[in-house]
Amino acid sequence: MFIRSRALASVAMATLVAGFAAPAWAETLQEALALAYRTNPTLLAQRASQRSLDETIVQARAGLRPRVDLSSTASYSRTDSKGGGSRDINGDGIPDLVTGGVSESNSGSASIGLSQSIYSGGRIGHGITVAEANILAGREGLRDVEQQVLTSVIQAYADVLRDMEILQVRQDNITVLQRQLDESSARFEVGEITRTDVAQSEARLAQSDADLANARAQLSVSRAAYAAVVGQAPSDLSALPALPGVPTDFDVALNVALAENPSVRAADYNLQAAEARVAAARAEYRPSARLTASYGGSSTLNNFDLADRTAFQASASVSVPLFTGGLNRSRVSQALEQANVAQINGEGRRRQVLQSVSNAYAQVISARAALQAGQEAVRAASVAAEGVRQEAQVGLRTTLDVLNQELELRSAQVALASARRNEYVAQAQLLASMGRLEGQDLDPTIDVYDARANYERVRNNGALPWDGVIEAFDRIAAPPVVPANDAEDAPIDQRLKSEIIRTAPDQ
Repeated sequence: MFIRSRALASVAMATLVAGFAAPAWAETLQEALALAYRTNPTLLAQRASQRSLDETIVQARAGLRPRVDLSSTASYSRTDSKGGGSRDINGDGIPDLVTGGVSESNSGSASIGLSQSIYSGGRIGHGITVAEANILAGREGLRDVEQQVLTSVIQAYADVLRDMEILQVRQDNITVLQRQLDESSARFEVGEITRTDVAQSEARLAQSDADLANARAQLSVSRAAYAAVVGQAPSDLSALPALPGVPTDFDVALNVALAENPSVRAADYNLQAAEARVAAARAEYRPSARLTASYGGSSTLNNFDLADRTAFQASASVSVPLFTGGLNRSRVSQALEQANVAQINGEGRRRQVLQSVSNAYAQVISARAALQAGQEAVRAASVAAEGVRQEAQVGLRTTLDVLNQELELRSAQVALASARRNEYVAQAQLLASMGRLEGQDLDPTIDVYDARANYERVRNNGALPWDGVIEAFDRIAAPPVVPANDAEDAPIDQRLKSEIIRTAPDQ
């Protein structure tokens, strides 16, 4: 990974030094998305985090299975007693003569123990439910990160295209202004214009040189950002393709976002996990049953043989909590408040999604209008620039008129390049807000990462044939998972959505 990072930095530096030299092949947006989908560090790290989260289902289901422990002990004791004197050591009232000496003893033992939970009042079952809900929430978090990364790729790709177009505009402007300066100098030599006209041409050409340097610097910044998110420096990029599924109805966009946005769905799963934790906390009041068994032997270390003394013990125990000093009540109260937090966070997520969709949709409408205006501005400025140049040749326009019209044309071309980029990025952000900017949404041929596959692979690690029986028995008479009552919040959501639709910009 370190070597790859250094290689990426070397590519970026070479791009700066070589003056934006690019390979001869063209690169499409789909290729850039596919490369980032496979190699982006943020996305890879989130996938690894999700695989780590998948292990929690194994840990939760481990409570259904027996636990086997092997233990062994070895002990040695030595007693030194001083000689001389007498004392009653037999308890018969007659002093006994005590002589000094050393006594030693040793022993060793080994045993194997087995413990199997039979019933936990639902604690194990609800723990499994919590783990499954957390894993589902994690998958939505992975979807969210994936869409953020792909949005960054689209933005970086569009930025490079915009800056390449602006650089071309600046280079064309240099050519035109240099020609204008040559014409002004020639006309000054024959006395048609004054020195002031030549100075005006020189000033505009100098400013154009500065604009060209700024354009090159901005393109360098955009190329570096592209390399960071995609994993390679941009080559000769192809034109932006149309994004699939861009909505034309604001109400439809909101409905899709509330149903498919990953942050909203993750909040719903987090609420399910919190509700299951409440049930698990209430299960602490329920009795629990366990089977235990052990077998082992012991002997002296001198002639160690476990068969000297063997023992087998089996027991069944039932535990009923009667008093815990307020611990269980506090855990239930804590879990209820955590469920309350999860429910409130879910409402907050829905409001944020409504806001983000509204903002993105407004940006799409605004950028589309700016793009249409920019296209018309470039068309009109091109006609005007040509007309002014022709009128200047017959003395109807001054050199300053020509220079000003050229400046207006280049400004319109730069604004058009920015408007084209802004509309495309706004569409991508709208799709991301709706939850429809995943890899398969943008490229059906992409090799999609399946987060469910790892879950299915690890879920039954360590499974035993009676897992299902123990789980079913554990859920008998367990506290039910009670959904949070959100009936009062629904009308608020609907009113908020209706208000947003009412104030939405016209298409």
